[in-house]
Amino acid sequence: MTGWTYRHHLTACLALLAAMALAAIALPAAAAETPKYGGTLTYMIPADAPPSLDGHRETTYATVHATAPFYSVLIRINPMNPASPSDFVCDLCTEMPVPTDGGKTWTFTIRDGVKWHDGSPLTAADVAASWQEIIHPGQGMSSAREAYFVMVDSVAAPDARTVVFKLKYATSAFLPALADPFAYVYKKEVLDRDPHWYEKNVMGSGPFRFVDYQIGQSIKGERNKEYYHKGLPYLDGFVAIFAPKEAVRLDAIRSDRAAMEFRGMPPSARDQLVKQLGDKITVQTGDWNCVNLITPNHGKKPFDDVRVRRALALAIDQWHGAPPLSRIANVHTVGGIVFPDSPLAATKDELQKIPGYWPDIAASRAEAKQLLQDAGAAGLSFELLNRDVDQPYKYIAAWVMDEWSKVGLKPRQKVLPTGPFFESLRSNSFDVTVDFNCQGLVNPVMDVGKFLPHAVYTENYGNYEDQKDIDLYQQLLHEADPVALRVRMRAYETYVLDTQAHMIVMPWWERIVPYRSYVHGWKISPSHYINQDLGTIWLE
Repeated sequence: MTGWTYRHHLTACLALLAAMALAAIALPAAAAETPKYGGTLTYMIPADAPPSLDGHRETTYATVHATAPFYSVLIRINPMNPASPSDFVCDLCTEMPVPTDGGKTWTFTIRDGVKWHDGSPLTAADVAASWQEIIHPGQGMSSAREAYFVMVDSVAAPDARTVVFKLKYATSAFLPALADPFAYVYKKEVLDRDPHWYEKNVMGSGPFRFVDYQIGQSIKGERNKEYYHKGLPYLDGFVAIFAPKEAVRLDAIRSDRAAMEFRGMPPSARDQLVKQLGDKITVQTGDWNCVNLITPNHGKKPFDDVRVRRALALAIDQWHGAPPLSRIANVHTVGGIVFPDSPLAATKDELQKIPGYWPDIAASRAEAKQLLQDAGAAGLSFELLNRDVDQPYKYIAAWVMDEWSKVGLKPRQKVLPTGPFFESLRSNSFDVTVDFNCQGLVNPVMDVGKFLPHAVYTENYGNYEDQKDIDLYQQLLHEADPVALRVRMRAYETYVLDTQAHMIVMPWWERIVPYRSYVHGWKISPSHYINQDLGTIWLE
């Protein structure tokens, strides 16, 4: 964040902040039915293995689905109302605070009597140390969400039960960012000793204790009998099985060797399970705050040329491609950089002015061919890096490669398991990649931070520097008026997708979760990161 400058503004939606701060402060009962204790939930994780177990470092569901049950967070979305973008409840805190100092000071009281799984007490010092690592990671450390907290001036623990966040300026983006599901609270003593320890090890204070981890195979947890939310969890334990192949996961659910997967399945998988199992399957669906991106490596020629990047976008027919793709893949809505359900999202008319969304695909592809010719890249052969995940990564890749072939491009796909895939992204060893922007909460101003240069947003893999990109984003971050904010969002979107063509946005996803009907106490959200600690789930 070095070099960023911010003007204070005191007019940032304080009424909204206060309303959110007064949200329910206790966990609600898990539905009208009477929950039952006991049993082991077996579920599938559609990946081979996470790149690491550290929630602060990673952005993949493979990490959060495997480790969230072991950890506590400061606040979170209400697990019984996860579709709401503003229903925040305490996890480690005792009540949601009302901010002071014009919205710039947030003081949290930490629960008394919380224990780490090793039996030692959790204190405010642990909470503060965890957030300090997220906001300002030390040398050699990486925080995937550092850019979300540019408004934070300091985090301190003045005593064993108090944590104080001091902001540089008031902003409605802070509280949703604080509820990020990857923001695990780690033990300060461990972080001080070895800040990399949590990349390969687990020790938290959440509803389940760590039992076993077999890399690429499974991870297991057992009920934490000293969990601070009295009466939870209901399960005796859980077993999560890693399986990147959809056919394997479907067969496991069909044969009742597993109850579900939390990420989401395509329509064909849902239809197959319902047809075969009838009322033994329950299905929840919803819009998904998740989208694939096509990211060219600006550090590799000829992708340093904006003409080539624009040509990649112009070759793709979003409007006619998305509907048939949605019948076989878990994608749904053509959109820009903002979650389509948000008031800040672009309209169809606004989108159609941007490359990749032109209504006349013939004219769009003619322009693409001309740009490639002008850039000396006609007939270009290149490698498309992809992740070994069926839905929707491989379907997206097959589609865009076919689209690119229509303007004479010759892409070839390279598929890697999750760990090596992320290593290739982080080492910039690719030409173009199937990337993603998936967020825990619908918080548009923070969510579009993915398009900031890597120096500001570490999970941007485009390998570019762009001060104007940063300047436009600063204007977004400081804007309080909803009408003006929407105007600024269009300017930012046009710049990153059109002027610079830094990335190409694919159709936004639809979340479809079929599961065994004996599973209760879980509700779908717009994110496959939220509501994953399993604390409220019970088996009939």
